[in-house]
Amino acid sequence: MFIKNFKRLLISTVAAFCGIALCCGCGNKLDEGLENYKESMTEFYNKLSYYDASMNGIDASSEDAKLQLLGYLDEMNDTYKTMAALTIPEEFDGISDIAVEAADYMQMANECYHLAYDGAFDEDNEYLASQYYQRANSRARVMLQVLHGEVPTGEGVTVTTVEAGQFDTIGDESDGNQQEE
Repeated sequence: MFIKNFKRLLISTVAAFCGIALCCGCGNKLDEGLENYKESMTEFYNKLSYYDASMNGIDASSEDAKLQLLGYLDEMNDTYKTMAALTIPEEFDGISDIAVEAADYMQMANECYHLAYDGAFDEDNEYLASQYYQRANSRARVMLQVLHGEVPTGEGVTVTTVEAGQFDTIGDESDGNQQEE
């Protein structure tokens, strides 16, 4: 029941997160800061995939299913915090606010999931946690789109550029573009 709802949220985002690997295999010579950021973001998305697989592997009928889920959520929350603390290269400075928002929403989701599952089940906090979790993941998806050089799409996404149609990707060395949600 609680794991089933959570699995639906995770499954919808994992495919997009795995796509970051495509971004890492190509591109021009990158400066060290950009290369470090690219590696860190690849690690971030790989960890999200790991958490997805781990949470999907939880036996919902086991006595410690809730504890396992909350443990993975705690780890995921730490991963989002680490991602938001990264120094974002100038080429991607438009996603800095989105990274912080994603981490903030994941923190709120984690807190609400704990309120929902620690002790007696609380449906209202589970619903609220689910909403925060979706917001965190939607921001992570927007960041992935920007890192892939795509025009971010989604509900509530606004894109502003210095020059229409110009976006910096990991492989590009131009700058001055901004993507915001």
